[in-house]
Amino acid sequence: MRANRLIGLAVVASLASGCASSVPDPSPAQERATQVALAMVGKPYRFGGHSPATGFDCSGLVHYSFGRAGARVARSTEQLRRSSTRVPSGDLRRGDLLFFDQEGKDSSHVAIYIGSDRFVHAPSSGKLVHVADFKSRYWRTHFNEARRLELD
Repeated sequence: MRANRLIGLAVVASLASGCASSVPDPSPAQERATQVALAMVGKPYRFGGHSPATGFDCSGLVHYSFGRAGARVARSTEQLRRSSTRVPSGDLRRGDLLFFDQEGKDSSHVAIYIGSDRFVHAPSSGKLVHVADFKSRYWRTHFNEARRLELD
């Protein structure tokens, strides 16, 4: 009886692994950029900022993080949106960009997806770079689209 149960568990496990998500692993640049962005948690928000010494705005954090990962990417939120490819939100991988509508402006805020329904971003004046929950009502309401930079 026990042998049959173990065989059954093995079959279920092998079937489940075949049904795993087909989302590819992040590219090395995406993974490194994600790590750099996470290292910036606690740095101040600063409009136009793009360095840990002075602080970051949202696109400055993305630009700095990917730059430190060896990738040249656009500096503004709109340029980042235009230079990336749309990704279904169900296919997100670490290093993908999330765009949000804020203050009545389409895709006016950008963040880096870090996995497990969380992202890192530079939110707004008076706040610090931090990790936020993508499942929160605020962020789901303001979510516009997910996009991927083709780096490799």
